[in-house]
Amino acid sequence: MSRLASFALVAAFLLPTSVLAASWTVDPSSSRLGFAGKQGGTAFEGRFKSWSATIDFDPAAPESGKAVVTIDMASASTGDPQKDGALPQPEWFNAAKTPQARFEATSFRPKGGNAYEAVGTLTIRDVSKPVVLPFTLDIQGDTAKAKGKLDLIRTDYGVGQGPWASGQAVALEVSVVIDLTAKRGG
Repeated sequence: MSRLASFALVAAFLLPTSVLAASWTVDPSSSRLGFAGKQGGTAFEGRFKSWSATIDFDPAAPESGKAVVTIDMASASTGDPQKDGALPQPEWFNAAKTPQARFEATSFRPKGGNAYEAVGTLTIRDVSKPVVLPFTLDIQGDTAKAKGKLDLIRTDYGVGQGPWASGQAVALEVSVVIDLTAKRGG
C-alpha cells in the first residue's frame, strides 16, 4: 500500500463521523418539484414529472454537504393543455435544445432551528447563476422531509422570449418549490 493510500485510510478512520455527509435517496412517489407563477394576473402552479436528485447531507456538518438535482424540462406539467404544450417550446424551456436543468448545491448553511440554505448554481437553458435555496428540514429516524422555495426572475435564464419577455402577459417572477421526502442510505 502506498504512503498516500495509508494516510488516506488512517485519516478516514480518525475523522469524526459527523464530518462525513450521509447519502439520502429521494422517494419520488412522495416528493414534488414544482413551480409557480402568474399569467394575466392569475396564479398558476405546475410540477416536473421527471427529475432525479443525489443528496449528501449531515445536519451536524451541513457545510460538507452536496446535492445535484437534474430536471427533465419536457416533463413540465400544469394541467392546462395550452401551457403544457408551450413550455417545452423554444420561447420557454427550449427542451429540444436544452433538455435538462440542473441545480448543484456545493454546501449547506444552518440558519437556526430546522432552517437551512443550499448554496449552489442553477442552470436553465445553458444559463448558470449562483443561487441560495432556503428550506426547512425535519428528520425523524432515517426519513427526512425538506420544503423550500426559490424565487427567480425567469428572463435571467432566458425563459419566456420574444413577446413573452416583457412580463405583461406572464409575470417575470416565478418560484421553484420543493417538497422532498428522502431516506438515509440507499
